[in-house]
Amino acid sequence: MVEVKLVDLCKYFGPVKAVDHLNLHVKDREFVALLGPSGCGKTTTLLMIAGIYKPTSGYIYFEDEVVNEVPPKERNVGMVFQSYALYPHMTVFDNIAFPLKLKKVPKQEIKRKVKEVAEFLRIAELLDRKPSQLSGGQQQRVALARALAKEPQLFLMDEPLSNLDAKLRIMMRAELKRMQKELGITTIYVTHDQVEAMTMADRIAVLNQGRLQQYGTPDELYNKPSNVFVAGFIGSPPMNFIDGSLVEVGDKLVIDIGPVKLPLPEDITAVLKEASAKDEVIFGIRPEDIQIKPDGQYPAEVYVVEPLGRDLIIHLNLGEGLLIRALVSAGTQFNIGEKVRITFDMEKAHIFDRKTEKAYI
Repeated sequence: MVEVKLVDLCKYFGPVKAVDHLNLHVKDREFVALLGPSGCGKTTTLLMIAGIYKPTSGYIYFEDEVVNEVPPKERNVGMVFQSYALYPHMTVFDNIAFPLKLKKVPKQEIKRKVKEVAEFLRIAELLDRKPSQLSGGQQQRVALARALAKEPQLFLMDEPLSNLDAKLRIMMRAELKRMQKELGITTIYVTHDQVEAMTMADRIAVLNQGRLQQYGTPDELYNKPSNVFVAGFIGSPPMNFIDGSLVEVGDKLVIDIGPVKLPLPEDITAVLKEASAKDEVIFGIRPEDIQIKPDGQYPAEVYVVEPLGRDLIIHLNLGEGLLIRALVSAGTQFNIGEKVRITFDMEKAHIFDRKTEKAYI
């Protein structure tokens, strides 16, 4: 297998910086997701690793070897795209065998390998069919089998599940994760779906406008986002962000968000003082860290209710036009206009510099 290092990697299309000084280290056998909105540079990065695009500057290492000039076919990479790119006139067997035939692998060996990967991906009974006779999930498995048959040292996947329906997508997420762990192939996976990245990847690189925002485990990104962008992109429903001001009351800090003033815990106060935090901040709190209960500390009014089945998203009006979202378990009845009381779990609060949008905590 292989570890991949990207060092100051840049790709410009004219004046557009698609990838801007990207540094990334993907360990051997690791599953890494490149996550971000459309146009953030994740597919461009993948295509540079594959050798399809040439970097404008910077270096791509496989182990200790710079591969910038190595042609795609010599990089021993398996690729699976959003469109499965199966040959419609060929059977499933021939589709899977195609890259092996190009390599001039002996016929018996091709037969053995195709049978092996087809059994592994549970499509052995489909080998005589044409792609048009397959469901989306089956076509996806054939595309995976074709990439696997080459026995690549590196797997590159570009939104391979986005054409599947929701139920199949969840099933295939688990299948892909199992397959990657069983085979131990280093995998780089492009997605704009944060749930997909969080559930599948060992580590996630969050990109925006060609720049790396944060690189870490799903837990690190969720609990310790490095800036407002990451905090808003990771987590569903997304984090609440409220402009606020830090006010000193004795030796304690209070965050003034307009209708209410929230005392900050000692540990958060200590971090902010040590960082010489500016007065103007953004207060972030996840919907699941807001409780609605009769003895809550602050009054609020139910603005709208969104049922999600197991949970409810309650939009709350705190006054002065300030709306926030709380996530509560289904089973409690809330009506629009109802007066409630809420409590913030301030140990889970996130404070960002309003100017730079970087996290203090």
